[in-house]
Amino acid sequence: MKPKLLVVELWGLGDLVIATRFLQQASEKYEVTLVAKPFAQDLKPRFWPEVRVIPFVAPWTSFQHKYRLLMWPWLEMFRLRKQFAAQRFDVGLSARWDPRDHFLLTVAQAGVRLGFPRLGSQIFLTQPLTRPEPRAHRYENWRVMAQALGLELPPREKLALPQNRSNTDLLVHTGAGQPVRVWPLERYRNLIARLRQKNYRVQVACDPDQQKYWLQAGEKNLATPRTVAEILALVDRAGAFIGNDSGPGHLAAFCGVPTFTIFGPQLPEWFAPLHPASEWLEGKACPYKPCSDYCRFAVSYCIVNTQPEEVWARADAFLTRIMPGVSLALTAS
Repeated sequence: MKPKLLVVELWGLGDLVIATRFLQQASEKYEVTLVAKPFAQDLKPRFWPEVRVIPFVAPWTSFQHKYRLLMWPWLEMFRLRKQFAAQRFDVGLSARWDPRDHFLLTVAQAGVRLGFPRLGSQIFLTQPLTRPEPRAHRYENWRVMAQALGLELPPREKLALPQNRSNTDLLVHTGAGQPVRVWPLERYRNLIARLRQKNYRVQVACDPDQQKYWLQAGEKNLATPRTVAEILALVDRAGAFIGNDSGPGHLAAFCGVPTFTIFGPQLPEWFAPLHPASEWLEGKACPYKPCSDYCRFAVSYCIVNTQPEEVWARADAFLTRIMPGVSLALTAS
C-alpha cells in the first residue's frame, strides 16, 4: 500500500497548473490527496486522475475582507478537519511560503510536515526546507518538495509537454484574476483587428464581466468560459495563445500551446508559463512591484503604460515564429 500524501495548494488556477508535474510524479509513489479550490476537479481527469481532490475555498485566499472571521465557513472547516483526521496522512506539504498552510498541515495531523518556514511557522513543520533563491520560478518550489520526497522533477526548460497539434486558431483571452492584470480592452480590440488583417483566425475569450464590452464592440466570435473545462475546450482548438498573466495562459502552456503573455504587476521570472516556446512582455517598472495585485494607484500603470505598438511588434514576431505561414495559408485558402 502506498503511503498517504496530503498536498495543500489553495490559490489560483495558474498555481495549480505549475504544481501539476509534481502531482503526476508524486502519484506514482504516494496515494495523493489534494486540497484545492473546486476547479481542481476539472483538472483531475486530464492531468492527475489518480489524485483525490478535496475542494475547499480557504477564506484567507479571498482578495478582500479575508480576515472577517465571523464570515468564515467554520462548519465546513470543522468537517474538513474531520476528513483529515480520518485519513491519517503519512506526509503533508505545501510549496508556498505561508504559515496558514503550515498550520493547516498541523490540523490535518500529518505525520511528516514539509514546508518553507516563515514568521516562526517552523513550529508547525517537522521538516522545514530551504526555499529556492528569491528570483526563482515558482516551479522550483515544487522541485525542492520533490527532492525531499525522493522524487526528481525535470528542470523547467526540459519539461515534456504535449506537442502542438498544428491547430491554426489563435486564442486571445482578455481576462485575468484581478483587474490590475488586465491590459485595456480597447487595446485588445485593436490588436485583434490587426491580427485578423493578417488573416489569423482569432477566437476571442473573455471573463463574464467583460462580455458586455465585447458584444457592444460587435465581436461575433466570442466565448465566455465559466469553468476550467470550458477553457480546456478552447485551448484544445488553439495553435497559440495571447493574453494577460492569468490561469488560462498557464493552462494553455501546459497543454502544449505556446503563449504570449502581457505582464503587469507580477514578475515573469516567477510566473512565466511553462511552455519552452512561450514569450512575454514584462510590465513597466513600479517601486511597489510585485504588489500581489494590491495596486496603490488609481490606475495600474505597470500594465496600462504598455503601449499597443510594442505589444504588436512582439506578438507579431512571436506568431511568425510559432505559426509560420499560417496567415499566408489562410489567405490562399
